[in-house]
Amino acid sequence: MIDIIGALLLVLGTAFLFLGGVGLHRMPDVFNRIQVGTKTTTLGTLLTLAGAACLHPDWSLKLLLIGLFLLFTNPLSSQVLARAAYRSGAKKMATMVTDQFGDEPGDRS
Repeated sequence: MIDIIGALLLVLGTAFLFLGGVGLHRMPDVFNRIQVGTKTTTLGTLLTLAGAACLHPDWSLKLLLIGLFLLFTNPLSSQVLARAAYRSGAKKMATMVTDQFGDEPGDRS
């Protein structure tokens, strides 16, 4: 039974990673692409790691550590990428009306 659950988790993780690749192609600007890439790679990779842990229980501790590292670094790296894209003047969607990080007094850019 655990082998079936592991295989399903692997397939589900792979599906999320594939949909993330499709989303990267379809999103209109860099900020949406960063969000799609971060969310889908985090969830897809965690599901894949969980599937591998079900299929190989002796690897569970190593896979758990990899998953924790991913949970800590992936959101941080996407935030840094988005901030760099914003500061470099990356093209935004035409429908973006509100810019909460615009030129405000005391902006340290």
